[in-house]
Amino acid sequence: MDLLPPGHRPRVAIIGYGLSGRSFHAHLIRRSPGLELYGIAARDSAVRARIVAEQNCRTFDSFDAAIADPRVDLVVIATPHDTHARLGIAALNAGKHVVTDKVMCLNATECDAMIEAASIAGRMLSVFHNRRWDTDFLTLRRAMEDGTLGDVRWIEMNWQRHGVSKSWRGDPSRGGGRLLDLGAHILDQLLVLFTSPVRGVYCRMHHDWNESPVESHAMVTLSFADGSTGICDVGTMTRSPKPRVYAVGTKATLTKEDVDPQEVAMRAGEIDTAESDHAAHRATLYTADGQRVIEGVPGRWRAFYDNIADALAGRAEPVVKLGEMRRLMGVLDAAAESARTGAVVEPI
Repeated sequence: MDLLPPGHRPRVAIIGYGLSGRSFHAHLIRRSPGLELYGIAARDSAVRARIVAEQNCRTFDSFDAAIADPRVDLVVIATPHDTHARLGIAALNAGKHVVTDKVMCLNATECDAMIEAASIAGRMLSVFHNRRWDTDFLTLRRAMEDGTLGDVRWIEMNWQRHGVSKSWRGDPSRGGGRLLDLGAHILDQLLVLFTSPVRGVYCRMHHDWNESPVESHAMVTLSFADGSTGICDVGTMTRSPKPRVYAVGTKATLTKEDVDPQEVAMRAGEIDTAESDHAAHRATLYTADGQRVIEGVPGRWRAFYDNIADALAGRAEPVVKLGEMRRLMGVLDAAAESARTGAVVEPI
């Protein structure tokens, strides 16, 4: 990867100013001392006026205008899932470093094309898997790495709510649906925790909302070569959700209720209030001696863009690596095939 000049503070252009571009990317980039929020692209003139008022940065009236600006170093793709590959490849071809929102793209074929474009251009390509810095994931990972749970063989991660997916998120042709939304985060977390090769993927989907063509519930079971099992369970018709995390080890079982508090705090305009809310970070550990509440590892989504800044300066490798993204896209492709056929599918 071609690095930026020493001492240069990368200038970032965000493509899109919906919820993701506004409340996630702009919010976090502005809080990373190693990056400059240089501009945001939006086609609507009223939205561009809001951007100036809310973010005090430049605006672009199109994606093409943003990637044509020679001062832009990093392009963040915060648009619907079906645009990520096309826009990401175009930005890489224009000589820009790129971060796409998750999910990276629609399938492994698009993923391969994006990785090839990054290699040819000599530019960084990464994906916004901010939930690797969720408190529940960090707490579970610590309990696995320090031996608290013993040999972990079974992890269930769940994310349910009640309500119909709207706008493009309710359109399967655009990458809508719960599995490619929060399910992509959960599967990424499972693949980070279990590094053994995935030998089988089994997916069951239900489509029970007449108003929406995307799945109302999806459960994906991953069978790993070492005998471990990972389960991703997501849905939009659940009125009483399961625990966010349920992990079974030879020494103990860990459960974690509720979701990470950072998103709520960030939508309110101040993510740091969530980082210090330790009471919301606690998990329950069940052992032969009984049960106890354990202190959680505070989440820190800001670490994603701090890492991107360090990677562009040559101080670190991107935490979210392209090989990991290819593995994830292979699993998602296998899950889609399994849902269609009812068979267990081995990822390619």
